[in-house]
Amino acid sequence: MVRISVPEGIIGQIGHTPLLRVRMFEREFPRLEVYAKAEWFNPGGSVKDRPALSMIEDGERRGALTKNRVIIDSTSGNTGIAYALVGAAKGYRVKLVMPGNVSAERKALVKAFGAEIVYSDAGEGSDGAIRMVRELVAHDPGTYFYPDQYSNPANPRAHYEGTAVEILEQTGGRITHFIAGLGTTGTFVGTARRLKEHDPSIHTIALEPDDAFHGLEGLKHLPTAIVPRIWDEALADEIWYCQTEPAYDLARAIARSEGLLVGHSSGAALWAVRRLAGTIKEGVVVTVFPDSGDRYLSTGLYGSPHPTLPHERGREVR
Repeated sequence: MVRISVPEGIIGQIGHTPLLRVRMFEREFPRLEVYAKAEWFNPGGSVKDRPALSMIEDGERRGALTKNRVIIDSTSGNTGIAYALVGAAKGYRVKLVMPGNVSAERKALVKAFGAEIVYSDAGEGSDGAIRMVRELVAHDPGTYFYPDQYSNPANPRAHYEGTAVEILEQTGGRITHFIAGLGTTGTFVGTARRLKEHDPSIHTIALEPDDAFHGLEGLKHLPTAIVPRIWDEALADEIWYCQTEPAYDLARAIARSEGLLVGHSSGAALWAVRRLAGTIKEGVVVTVFPDSGDRYLSTGLYGSPHPTLPHERGREVR
């Protein structure tokens, strides 16, 4: 009898995402190879499945997370979906603090996995959600397990042990440049650290929105935000600041030219790749596409040349 080897449960499918060739810049820069980690192939649909699983399992190992505690954290959406998925798979209750203006798709996905949502002030963005979750935990610390994705070393460790290793394997170690956006900063920090250990000459570029009032969901403008404690600026050879509209334009362009439906932050990554291409002409560039565009359809990203930005939407009636 032939035994079929399959992972146990859905969380066994997290990680090992494909590295896709991006062709949109090849005509202008024929000697440049561009690749993107397609993180929507994770079961929760985003790169955040990796750190969510890492932080939850770290809490289990330390004994900080037990069945009588509720997993709680602040999130702009993707980490919340990942917490909800992993919590459902492992039998934990999950409570999430989210800004009121995150996309309808993200809210619906969190609820589909059975998690509870508490909405923070939309105008205060992710920082408002951080402040609210800290208040909730301080008021009733015995009830909650608070991973704190912005401060937890298990967040970047997921990328140090996973994402970066996969990139090195998938490129045969040929990568010359790495680009990633900054939200919690875990993806960039963990991946860049491992890549630099492998080859210090790999050039790393961290990407932020150019303004506090931006439309790049999942990314943070660190100069005006609560800076994550896991952030390590020394790992970035350069930090670039992207405007919202060019990122939207490139997200739309790659959907129509290559069939890759990606989110706002992936458009920002493409903007950085194009800027880099104009200076280096050749190399092996790897970036991260954190999620798919299907969870942003209600924002107008793909339905209007000038979608309403998150900070411009009215506060949700709830």
